[in-house]
Amino acid sequence: ECDASEYIRKTKYKNLDLLPSSILMSGAEYELYCKEKKERVLSCVLDGAKESGEYDFILIDSPPTLGMLVMNIMCASDYLLIPIEASPWGLFGLANMLEFFGKAKKITPSLSLLGIAITKADERKSYFRQTVETLGKIEGVRLFENYIRVDSTVEWAQDNSEPVAAYKKNCRSAKEYIELTKEMLKYVSR
Repeated sequence: ECDASEYIRKTKYKNLDLLPSSILMSGAEYELYCKEKKERVLSCVLDGAKESGEYDFILIDSPPTLGMLVMNIMCASDYLLIPIEASPWGLFGLANMLEFFGKAKKITPSLSLLGIAITKADERKSYFRQTVETLGKIEGVRLFENYIRVDSTVEWAQDNSEPVAAYKKNCRSAKEYIELTKEMLKYVSR
């Protein structure tokens, strides 16, 4: 079925609706491989929401894998934002992700790489500086200047199923997310 509208849920937050996932998504990889036009299933599902004019943006969070589900997410998107944790494992899969992005772009030529956003940054650690330096050297990939530092408030907000800005409006991480969003919006065409 190609319509997400019956599954979209209003939230108590202004301008924020959700299309929740479930444990049933664990079987999505297999199901997608069996479909015709398998790279376009999610795009078809989201077409109604996109065309309704009700949403300025549709944000899709994906698992850190490179399978058919993520390919669907990329093919249903206008932009790809790659969050990278400033840790030894943060850079680990980036080359594979960029190669995978290239494959998705062949299927969906309008897909653009918005850039890389550093998360869980700890400026006190040398690995943070190394991560920034390494990412800054990647040709043709935007590294956002604003980043999200390590902050337990983010974890508490997640634990309470709330956006960090609603959980604790004036905390450092809420302000950082707002600044990162402003920076990203400079590069998004509507």
